Amino acid sequence: MKNTFLLAIKAIWVNKTRSFLTTLGVIIGVGSVVLLTSIGNGLSAFVTAEFDKLGANTVIIYPGDILGENGGFNQQAQLSAFANSKLTMSDVQKIQRLREFVALAVPMTLKSETASYRNEVETTSIIGTTYQYTEAQSNILVEKGRFFDKNEEDGANKVVVIGYGIADTLFGDIDPIGKKIKLGSSNYRVIGVMEESGGGGFGGPSFDTYVYVPIETAFRQFDSNTVLEIIAKTKSTENIPESIAEIEKVMLEKFKEDEFSVIEQSSILESIQSILSVLTVALGGISSISLVVGGIGIMNIMLVSVTERTREIGLRKALGATPNMIMFQFLIESALLSILGGMIGIALAFMGTWALQSFIPAKITMDAILLAFGVSTAVGLIFGVAPARRAANLSPIEALRYE
Repeated sequence: MKNTFLLAIKAIWVNKTRSFLTTLGVIIGVGSVVLLTSIGNGLSAFVTAEFDKLGANTVIIYPGDILGENGGFNQQAQLSAFANSKLTMSDVQKIQRLREFVALAVPMTLKSETASYRNEVETTSIIGTTYQYTEAQSNILVEKGRFFDKNEEDGANKVVVIGYGIADTLFGDIDPIGKKIKLGSSNYRVIGVMEESGGGGFGGPSFDTYVYVPIETAFRQFDSNTVLEIIAKTKSTENIPESIAEIEKVMLEKFKEDEFSVIEQSSILESIQSILSVLTVALGGISSISLVVGGIGIMNIMLVSVTERTREIGLRKALGATPNMIMFQFLIESALLSILGGMIGIALAFMGTWALQSFIPAKITMDAILLAFGVSTAVGLIFGVAPARRAANLSPIEALRYE
């Protein structure tokens, strides 16, 4: 056994360049599988963490029936529902009256507009909401200044809390607190700047490009009393089903069943997680094609190696080596090539993941490493069988005659 391993290592070392090129397919395959899986796992962990920040007892009321037949989100139906929303502040007040079940209910409306300060202009999304918004969205934090209060909301004051990205674009190193910016054609006084929170995810705008104004102010500026969604915090996680039932009962007094949706946060999370899982598997499957290509490369080179070492095989058989011994020798060599490629691929995936963590969430799991390492070893063994069997079946007399 020891001599077999030493012979295999020597054969690989003698042909270093050829061995490296042989393992290149496995290196690329293992590296891409681990890297893409780490991106999928990182996104999944990031989404879960963001939802956890919101609190497990969050329920969201959307206009229209935005769920598809399989329970997933219907994006087209969601856009149509938002455009034709019939939710109003009276619906928010009805939900707030369910004090036995609901701790607070916060409305939200959304409009796209330009924000400008002096010569700087940036496209933004204006969120009209209440002073309790930061309580309902516990992951939304003010870094500088403050959020607007109830008096400013009731008075429809033209005050604004701007996102980190808007503050950076419009003001740079200037302190924006107290300055006036234009949202569309109206002047607003900046009273706060939100913490940096990064991308909006899934192709959406960055949260840092949002600005927040009192909902009454938004209603007056856009001449609309329409609410796009209502965020409700239940008293506890235990009473979420009862809370949803009560909210639905209240909503059915005004709307038909297909004119609103009451969705628990966990349902949204499950839907997103299922999408990410399918995406991760698909990416891993596509990248694993490289492993098959790498395996074919190993098989080709091992067949060449058998041909080159025909006289050696004949000599070993003449000295008493059994076909199984010969087959084992070449299987070990092909497996070592594949394992070596797998180890280099995993190392490259670690470096790639480390580099990507500055831009997107990425997280390598032990399952991904073990799977990639196991598959790479299996590839070496499976694609090494044909060359090994060919070597084992050689006639010693014919092999010794081979030139």
